[in-house]
Order: sequence, then C-alpha cells, then structure tokens
Amino acid sequence: MGITARGIGLLVVAVLLLGVGFRFGYPELTLLGAAAGIAVAVAVVIAARRPRLAVQRRADPDRVARGEPATMTLTLRNAGRLRAASLLATDRCGDRVVPVPVLRLRPGTDTTVRYDVPTVRRGVVPVGPLRVIRRDPLGLVVLARSYGDSVPVWVHPRIHPLSAVPTGAGRSLDGRVDAVPHGSITFDSLREYVVGDELRRVHWRTSARVGELMVRENVDTSLPRIVVLLDNRAAAHPERVDGVAESFESACEAAASVVAAAVREDLPVALLFVAAAESSTESPTEPAAPAMPASSGSERVDRPAVGPLDRLAAVTLTADGTLEAATARLRRDRLGDTLVVLTGPGGRDDLGYVGALRGAYPSVVVGVFGAAEPTRPDAAGLVVVDAPDGAAFAAEWDGVRRW
Repeated sequence: MGITARGIGLLVVAVLLLGVGFRFGYPELTLLGAAAGIAVAVAVVIAARRPRLAVQRRADPDRVARGEPATMTLTLRNAGRLRAASLLATDRCGDRVVPVPVLRLRPGTDTTVRYDVPTVRRGVVPVGPLRVIRRDPLGLVVLARSYGDSVPVWVHPRIHPLSAVPTGAGRSLDGRVDAVPHGSITFDSLREYVVGDELRRVHWRTSARVGELMVRENVDTSLPRIVVLLDNRAAAHPERVDGVAESFESACEAAASVVAAAVREDLPVALLFVAAAESSTESPTEPAAPAMPASSGSERVDRPAVGPLDRLAAVTLTADGTLEAATARLRRDRLGDTLVVLTGPGGRDDLGYVGALRGAYPSVVVGVFGAAEPTRPDAAGLVVVDAPDGAAFAAEWDGVRRW
C-alpha cells in the first residue's frame, strides 16, 4: 500500500489544522482537520478492500521456435457477490506490461483478453501474474495486488531441416541402426525394473542392496555417434545487439538442427557445452539474461533449449570454461565418431585446439557464425562451414561433400 503525494499533503494539512485548532481554540480549523484525517482513513479502507478475482491463463502454444507466433489468453472472473468491479489491471509479459481492461465487471461474469507473446528472443518468457491496482475516488491511496500464477512460454531455437547426416566411422556391419531396443552387450547403466523387462537382465546384487529390482541397460558401441560441441563462451560471441548475441543464437539453431537430424535418423547424439552455466539468484520463472561481458574467455552465455528434443541431456565438459580444457577432455574420452563444433567469430583463434582432435575423431566439422571474413579453408585442416545464420548453415551443411 502506498499513499500518493496528494494523500501525504492532505495528511500533513490535517495534522496542522488539528494542531492549530486545538492550540488556539478554533473549532472550525479542528473540524476541517478532522474531516481531512477521516478522508485519508476512508481512502485506506476503500483501497484495502480485496476484490475476489479468479484468473485463468492459457498459452497457445506454450513452446514455440524463435520467431513463431504465440498467444496468451487471459480470463478474469469476478467471484464477488456484492458489487461490480472497476479496476486498473496490468499483466506482465516478459519485459512488457500489457493493460487488462476491467470495467464494470459484474459479480459472476468474466472478461477475456488475448495478446501476442514476444518470441523474438530465445529463452523462457514469464507471463503473469496479473497486477491489480486499486485507488480511492480521491486518489489518496494506491494499493497493488497480484492474482494468479505465472505461466512460462518456452522459446526454442529454430530447427532447419538437414538432409545430410554424417555417420563417421560406423563399424556396425548390419547398418547404422541397431535392431535391439536396449543395446547389445556393453554395459551402460542401471535403471528400475518395468513390466516387460527380461528377468535375465536383472542385476540381482544391486537389487538386493537397494531393495527393488534393477535392470542392466546396455548399448551398442559399434554404432556411429555424433558429438555436438556448442561454444557458449562470451569471448566466442563478442558482438551483441540489444543484449543478444546473434552469432550464439545462430549456433543454437545449428545445434538444434544437427541434433534433430540425428534423432530422426536414429543415430546416437550428444550435446555438449564448453562453459558451465553461471549460478543465478533469480527465480526459475525469470528470463535468463545473457551474461556476456567480454572480459575473459571463461564468461558464459545462457544455454539453449532444443525444443522437442528436451529429453536430450546436455553436458558441460569443463568447469573452467576454456576450449583448450574441453578439447582435452574430448580427446581423452573420445565420445563419438563425428565431432561438430559450433562457435562464433571470437572462437576462430582457438580452432587449433579443435584441429588436434582429428586423430581421435574421423570426422570434424566446424561451424563459424557471424564472422566478418570467411575462415581460411586450411584452418587446422578442418571442414569449416561459415554461415551468417542457422538457415545459411543448413544450406552449407547439405553441400558438404567430405566429412
């Protein structure tokens, strides 16, 4: 609750009139001061009345690609029984404030407001809660309350169709796709038993220790595996427009496109990041701001979501956030056959570390986004795709003849 400047002035006048009236014996001034004080008290009581409002909101859709339309439908119902509600309401939509007209909303009736959710920036757009402001008729007191919950709208990178998918050094004599639904003979992990699992795959020792049936999960190591390394260092994407690094957004679109193409072809794929996400004190519904002060190579930018591929686990390679450490771990672990590195103009100076991986990975493809000049064709002996955005990367990707 807040008292306006008019309310503060009237309250000061009331105190002065009461003081002068009682001190010098002027009943008229005392009466005026009492009337002013009563007016402020009545304004507080009127503004403090909490209207009974029921708020429902629905995002259509709640998950979109960057640039696609999304609509928020807000339904506001007057759940009171005594009088019509005439309020000033606003709805929060990301960084915008959307006015919601609530004029003479009678008891038991509702009103619906629809507006577009901005999807020009990738991330989570929090919508809500509804903020209702009550004022007294004289404008002495203002009280704001929140109604309803906040609904997130997920804005994912755009996915561009890729017709060519590299298979690396596939060693499976039966093709790229394993017909065994749970892998073959190489142990990968343990999971809880579900109805339909074969009892011969039950790991009895672990089941006895944890008190429930645990089943071995195997993988086929002969299948080709694609590794996508997304360079999310701030130093790799130094240029920003309105706080957004377009080169990083394009790299996110390219990563989502490669992963989607691999999933479509039933190929194992891993999505990796160079730098770890910074810890934040913001609430989960707050949009993650790109923390990109170009002060050192260990800065990070916010990770992308990959839309329908949310089940894909994204892993950070190193805690120090350097490409040298990330490539060292890739060389040590050898996570796949084909390595796809996506970076920005600031990452071209570090391509030597990527070139050193050609012995561990038969196919290494590098995508560079937003560079003013094309990358040298002989850079570290790599297959380099220069592209201004994700769509151009998809076109260049399909034109690569040598993996």
